[in-house]
Amino acid sequence: MSHQSSIKSDEILDCQGLSCPIPLLKVKKTIDRLQPGQILEVWETDPATKIELQKFCEKEGYKLIEIIDTEGYFKMFYKKVKRR
Repeated sequence: MSHQSSIKSDEILDCQGLSCPIPLLKVKKTIDRLQPGQILEVWETDPATKIELQKFCEKEGYKLIEIIDTEGYFKMFYKKVKRR
């Protein structure tokens, strides 16, 4: 499995070691200030939070582009899309 991504993120949010709901709050605050089309890269260590972030972002209208399982943490890439 690759540890690198060809995706260029506009912002990186390091949530390693944090448990829900803190990462969700940080992601919401960060992605709300991004422009549509920009990409947020989130680093997370908690598998349960990884699942909750996916659900949260899907509900809020952010597109999950890729998840990379690296040694010790996950890299998740979310693209902000326009509200419908």
